[in-house]
Amino acid sequence: MRAAAGGALGIAGLLAFTTTPAHAAGPAQRAAAASELPPVGEKDTEPLSGDFTFTLNGEKCHAHVAGSVNEYVIAQDAAADADTVVEGGLHLHGTDACGSGSRQTRAASGGSITIEQNDVDVDPKSLLRLTQSFPPKFEQIMVLSFTMVIDDPQASNGRARAAYEPLILTTKDPAKLVGQLTQFPPRGDLYQLQNPVDLIDLENPDVTIATIEKFPVKVGGL
Repeated sequence: MRAAAGGALGIAGLLAFTTTPAHAAGPAQRAAAASELPPVGEKDTEPLSGDFTFTLNGEKCHAHVAGSVNEYVIAQDAAADADTVVEGGLHLHGTDACGSGSRQTRAASGGSITIEQNDVDVDPKSLLRLTQSFPPKFEQIMVLSFTMVIDDPQASNGRARAAYEPLILTTKDPAKLVGQLTQFPPRGDLYQLQNPVDLIDLENPDVTIATIEKFPVKVGGL
């Protein structure tokens, strides 16, 4: 097996959000709202679990994965009612299957699939935004680059490989998972994929091998 693509994937650079106009809330109100945000320095490890669908060389596949991610609050912008959050140590593992019935290309028990965060400091960081001060409501976008290892692509990968040699793919652009929360850290809240995520083989980066189309993930409280 060659080394996991791109090292380990990571996160960096802030996303731009439209915030409440300054005239809609005075400084005292904004300070009170910002006080609901988790403080800089807060750290949590959150369990994750999700079922997702992806296309591998034109064939539909389904996977179930579970694992965890670390979250660190590294900065706060009181005027924008927002925290900057870094995710680290993402690890998900589970099973997958491609096709159905007579066209199913994986073992009946499903193949093995692993997602590991890449360690790249140029990715945008996650932003946690306070959207309502009382009762508090938040919006978070988790920005994640990762490597996905499929243990046995077999016929699904469209080319001959040694038996059971893992297929190692990496995100072409970071995945963005959006959650609407009533508390932070999340407690079993559902995050949804903002846009489909293309996966490439770094040996041939111009060709998209797989695309994750839907990735609903429960975060925390599992």
